[in-house]
Amino acid sequence: MSRHGLFLSFEGIDGSGKSTQARALADRLTAQGRDVVLTREPGGSAGAEEIRALVLQGDPDRWSAETELLLFTAARRDHLERTIRPALEAGNIVICDRFADSTRMYQGLSRGDLRAKVDALHDLMIGVDPDLTILIDMDPATGLSRAKSRNTKEERFENFGEGLQASMRAGFLELAEEFATRFRVIDGAGAPEVVAEDVWAAVSPHLP
Repeated sequence: MSRHGLFLSFEGIDGSGKSTQARALADRLTAQGRDVVLTREPGGSAGAEEIRALVLQGDPDRWSAETELLLFTAARRDHLERTIRPALEAGNIVICDRFADSTRMYQGLSRGDLRAKVDALHDLMIGVDPDLTILIDMDPATGLSRAKSRNTKEERFENFGEGLQASMRAGFLELAEEFATRFRVIDGAGAPEVVAEDVWAAVSPHLP
């Protein structure tokens, strides 16, 4: 994919504070006069937002991990075509709240041994990873408590319980080692403004 902008993603378990930090970074960059597109997954385009409702709401056993993988990949492809690629080609900074690494975790490892299928579909249909990924690391019990306190309809994955969150955290940290040149791990336990400064220290050297 030909691009001239910068592609950043935020990852972490549910309730880690990654969405808060993604917004804070977008606000800081916008205040500097930079062109920023803040987006999210699943979602980020009209079609992908419709799929978001399918995969994040309802009973935990609504979909198998294999079906989720196909749904998330379809949403990501639409998101890439309609939002991410045009923004990067225009020279914007794209900040995405979750991207393919979440699929590598939720469907690839934590709910089954599907990592090879996740990577194969990613290579076939997406073919791009962020330039830099910020992993907000969080204690699973604390993160789950935070996530459940939001009381939204989108709690299907939270309803799998703390065991899934613990597996996710371990998996994300392993991913950070696997893709060490792309990942930066930030401790999410501190006050939001402290975490934001740590995020800035990790991101600022990569800004165009």
